[in-house]
Amino acid sequence: MSEWLGLVNHWIAVILMVAGLYIVVARGNMVKKLVGLAIFQSTVYLIYLTPGKVFGATAPILTDAFEDYSNPLPQVLILTAIVVGIATQALGLALVVRINEAYGSIEEDEVQRQDDEA
Repeated sequence: MSEWLGLVNHWIAVILMVAGLYIVVARGNMVKKLVGLAIFQSTVYLIYLTPGKVFGATAPILTDAFEDYSNPLPQVLILTAIVVGIATQALGLALVVRINEAYGSIEEDEVQRQDDEA
């Protein structure tokens, strides 16, 4: 039982990843798809950061007082990924606004139907 509890971050990540993927695939509303993409993206952050933490370790400051150090590289990479994710979400929302202006709807089926008629 303790093996399962030790992997609680992984189980939460799997559940969130499946939920985000389901929202992206099953929903026709473009804003809901962007929310699902954000959930999926946040799950990738969680998966990447989980093994990066070393309990009992300190920041990588070289002194004789500490023996174990945590690697700061995962946190740096995730900060970069968060910035890219925010830019992706902003671009996606801008595209949804433009699609709404052009078609009068943000539902994928309605936009596809109007595009086929034209």
